Amino acid sequence: MNKIVPIILLFFFLGTVSLFAQVKEETVLVAKDTTKMQEIDPLTPAKAAFYSAILPGLGQAYNKKYWKIPLVYGAIGTSLYFYLDNNKKYHSYRDEYKRRLEGYGIGTGGKYDYLDDSRLIDGQKFYQRNRDLSALFVVGFYALNIIDANVDAALLQFNINERLSLRPEIYPNDVTFKPNVGLTFNYNF
Repeated sequence: MNKIVPIILLFFFLGTVSLFAQVKEETVLVAKDTTKMQEIDPLTPAKAAFYSAILPGLGQAYNKKYWKIPLVYGAIGTSLYFYLDNNKKYHSYRDEYKRRLEGYGIGTGGKYDYLDDSRLIDGQKFYQRNRDLSALFVVGFYALNIIDANVDAALLQFNINERLSLRPEIYPNDVTFKPNVGLTFNYNF
C-alpha cells in the first residue's frame, strides 16, 4: 500500500497539471488587393516627348530604353548624310550647267565635260529629288523619335502581369501526332 499511494499521487499531479506546448493564435487571412493600381503620372508621356524634341534619344533615355538611342541617331544621321551628299552633288551639277550657260562649252576644263547639257539637267533633277527625299526622311525620323518616346512612356504605365497573357503554343495533333502551332489567350482570376 505504501507503494500505491505515491503512484496515485504522481498520477493525480500529472493529471491536474496543464501543459501547453503551443499557444493557438487566431490568424486572420487578408486577401491582397489585386485591383489596386499603381500611381499613374499623366505627364510622363509628355515629358518623354519633350525630352526627345529637345535632343533626339533623350526621351528614350528617360524611358530607360537605352538600346533605342543608337537606332535614333543611326536613322537621323544616315538621312542627314544622304541629304548633305545629294545637296553637294546637286550644286556641282548646277554650277557646271551655269558655267556652260555663261559661254564655257564642253572641253574647256569643266568637271563634267563628258556630259551634255541635257544630262546635266537630268543630274540636277535626280540629285534635287534625292536631296528633298532625304530631308523628308530626316524630319520623319525626328518625328518618329518623338512619337516613339511618347507612346513608350504611355505604355510603361500599363499593368502587365501573368494573369493576362497571349502566348504561342505548340501542341500535337490528335490524329497525326504532328505538332500544330497555335496562339493561346489566358486570363486567370
